[in-house]
Amino acid sequence: MSDNELGTFLRRMRESVTPAEVGLPAGTRRRTPGLRRAELATLAGVSVEYLTRLEQGRDRNPSVQVLGALADALGLSLRERMMLRRLTKEADGGDPLLCAAAPARGSGVRPTVRAVLDRMEPAPAVVLDWVGDVLAHTGGYARLAGPVGLLDGERPNLLRYLFTDARARVAYPDWDRVADDLVAQLRQEAPLRDPYVHDLADELTLTAGAAFTDRFSDLGAAARRVGTQLMEHPEAGPLRLLHETLAVPEEGQRIVVHLPADDATAAALDRLNGRRPGALRAVRRAV
Repeated sequence: MSDNELGTFLRRMRESVTPAEVGLPAGTRRRTPGLRRAELATLAGVSVEYLTRLEQGRDRNPSVQVLGALADALGLSLRERMMLRRLTKEADGGDPLLCAAAPARGSGVRPTVRAVLDRMEPAPAVVLDWVGDVLAHTGGYARLAGPVGLLDGERPNLLRYLFTDARARVAYPDWDRVADDLVAQLRQEAPLRDPYVHDLADELTLTAGAAFTDRFSDLGAAARRVGTQLMEHPEAGPLRLLHETLAVPEEGQRIVVHLPADDATAAALDRLNGRRPGALRAVRRAV
C-alpha cells in the first residue's frame, strides 16, 4: 500500500475532471489529463504550492475548509467526499475505523443477527466482515455457494476465493464486475492499518498480481451495494440474482442477501432448496 494515498486520491480525482466540466476552456498542448494543478488551485481558492504539497504527501493535515473547497471544485460525490475525509484521517496518523469503539475482528455474529438470517430462509444470505470473511450464512446460501467452492476451507473469504480459485471465473460470468465491487468494498470499509488487511492485500498481490493490485490502487472506485449478479451454478444452471447489502456497523459486518431477479431463477433456487415452486418469488427492480 502507498504511504501517500491522500495525495494519490487528490491527483486522480483532479485528472478525472475535464476543463469543460468546470467551465474552463480545454486549450491546447495539455500534457496533464484532466485539470492542471493551477486550475484546481484557483477553483478551490488555495495556492498551487499548497496543493502540490498535498499531492506529494508533504502536507497531510489539510483543514476541513480546504477539504470542502477541493471537494466542491472537483464535484466529488458523497461517497468520494467520505473517502477523502477518511484518507485525511489516516494520513494524519489516525483511522476512523480503528478507535476505542471500533469492533475487533473475530468478534462473532450477534444472536439477533443470526435470528435475522434464520428468518430469511430459504433465501441465500451471508454475513461478511469488512475483509470478506464468511462469518455465518443461511442454508440457502450454502446450497448456492457450496457447489462452486466458495465455502471450502476453515474460514472462507470471498476475496481469496474470487482471486485465487479458478472455479470463481466459471461461477461468475461477470467476474470483472464482481471483483471491482469486492475490492472497492475492501478499500472503503476495511481499516487499512489493520495488520490482517495488510496480510490479505500482500497475499492477493502475490497470488493474483495485477488483477488485484490495479483494483486496489484505484482509490476512486465505488462498490455497488445493490445490483444484479450473474452466476453459473453447477446444479441449478444459469442464475440471475439481485443482491442487497444491509450494514451492521457496530460489528464491522454486513449482510448480503441474494434474491431471484426473474422467474427462471426463482424456480431454479426452489429446486436447489428442495422446496415447492413459488417459495421464492422473483423481485422486479424499479425502472
